[in-house]
Amino acid sequence: MNSLAKVPVTIVTGFLGSGKTTLIQHLLANPNGKKLAVLVNEFGSEGVDGEILKSCADANCPEENIVELANGCICCTVADDFIPTMEKLLARPVRPDHILIETSGLALPKPLLKAFDWPEIRSRITVDGVIALADAEAVAAGRFAPDPDAVEAQRAADENLDHETPLSEVFEDQIACADIVLLTKADLAGSAGIEAAKAAITAEMPRRVPMLPITDGAIDARVILGLGAAAENDLAARPSHHDGEEEHEHDDFASVVIDLPEVADVDALVASVQRLAREQNVLRAKGYIAVAGKPMRLLLQAVGERVRHQFDKPWGAGLRQSKLVVIGEHGDIDEAAIRTGLGI
Repeated sequence: MNSLAKVPVTIVTGFLGSGKTTLIQHLLANPNGKKLAVLVNEFGSEGVDGEILKSCADANCPEENIVELANGCICCTVADDFIPTMEKLLARPVRPDHILIETSGLALPKPLLKAFDWPEIRSRITVDGVIALADAEAVAAGRFAPDPDAVEAQRAADENLDHETPLSEVFEDQIACADIVLLTKADLAGSAGIEAAKAAITAEMPRRVPMLPITDGAIDARVILGLGAAAENDLAARPSHHDGEEEHEHDDFASVVIDLPEVADVDALVASVQRLAREQNVLRAKGYIAVAGKPMRLLLQAVGERVRHQFDKPWGAGLRQSKLVVIGEHGDIDEAAIRTGLGI
């Protein structure tokens, strides 16, 4: 690469549990010859996604090229966290060909785009594109649907859908900023669900952009890397609910980290997490669980009542410590009630 050329950066945004980490895992395994670096931003003090990605490190993206910023939105901590981290990545002995930024599921992408105007990095990097992920099954079911009739049809299932919520604004800002929208979990949505999701998202988009269905993060890197969008120079085409505000806050959301004892019954834990989503409106839960009699750690990820889990790698010589990060809207997060719901 010409040392004077700008390093392209792809911002991967999307709502909680939309599949951002799964997509980046696929890109790390199939980089199309590129040397990659990854910056992961997590909501809450306990990082999980960064650990998942570090387990995928290889010669194309060594572990030191995977950097995690936890407990804060990077668009709110530009000077303290984001700029220094980007400078360190650019100063590495082998400069990456492409940098991927996985935002928190609660992040607004447009303020982050504005950060690329900082003099320290503007001449050295460019936003190649913003990729927004949307859970096709959820969108098809009417969540965040712009059509009032569709919203009304979902009231029986979710009474919060009869009015605008902070979550809907986050979702709309994410897709409005995108150069490409990836409709994830296409296998669960089916062809009819994909078409319904496309229609709902099109109604919110300020301009036409490609929308592509994917399953398990599988997509050719050439489709989403190398867009050349220079998105930092195209802010006017990416409207936000927060345009005109000097700053934004994330006080609508809260997270707690729950330490768990060793688990003997994984199914019982899954049922407890599903019950928290149903009864306490928990949006997202993720973490590593120590299971009795198993040398490997269990990765558990939940979006609402949809829970997935798998053993990912041995605990190693360190402490076997179960931790679960629980995220929800601020008024719904009651640590004592969550602990009781988990049986601790």
